[in-house]
Amino acid sequence: MRLLLIEDDADLGRGLRRDLLSAGFAVDWAMTGTEGAFLGVDQPYDAIILDLGLPDKPGLEVLHDWRAAQMSTPVLILTARDAWHERVDGLKAGADDYLGKPFHVEELIARLQALVRRAAGQTSPQLSVGGLVLDEDRQCVRLPTGAQADLTGTEFRLLRYFMRNPDKVLSKDRLTGHVYDQYAEHGSNLIEVYVRRLREKIGRERLRTQRGQGYVFPSDPGAER
Repeated sequence: MRLLLIEDDADLGRGLRRDLLSAGFAVDWAMTGTEGAFLGVDQPYDAIILDLGLPDKPGLEVLHDWRAAQMSTPVLILTARDAWHERVDGLKAGADDYLGKPFHVEELIARLQALVRRAAGQTSPQLSVGGLVLDEDRQCVRLPTGAQADLTGTEFRLLRYFMRNPDKVLSKDRLTGHVYDQYAEHGSNLIEVYVRRLREKIGRERLRTQRGQGYVFPSDPGAER
């Protein structure tokens, strides 16, 4: 999953980005409301963490503009303004969740995962498709045989995106947009490299190539194409 973090506190932002990367997210970090507002509509994020007290453009204004433009990306407000009426203002402006500072990173990650699950229509906290079970805490996958395959950070993000979008044709551009952040270096064939590595771990039949279009993760790998 790819996240946008909009936070003007350099120390907090740096630490949060590090913790979120460790938790298996690709993270873009903006320190101003203007930059964050632009990135929010320009890039395909799975969720956004938005501070309210930004120096140039208030977070509520950023959020209001996004929702007025029909942007539906889940937004979690993260702020020291934790009075009940401020939470109500944030939710009325279109926020999906609200977490006051100070906070525990573990709670933030759990809330983000819940937001993305709801946006994808997933009701269970466990991601299970086609006999594969993805362990998001340990960043590994359990196969139907019971064996466990450990995943690198990129393999984990790529497989998680496939499993959240079963039976869909996913182009290389779309996969790149959700697996890598804006700072990552990635060549045109890097997705092919990681698809090949995933096939070695979970089976070739689980990632089908749609020539000229991209890849499909079938919910029933035994079915005919």
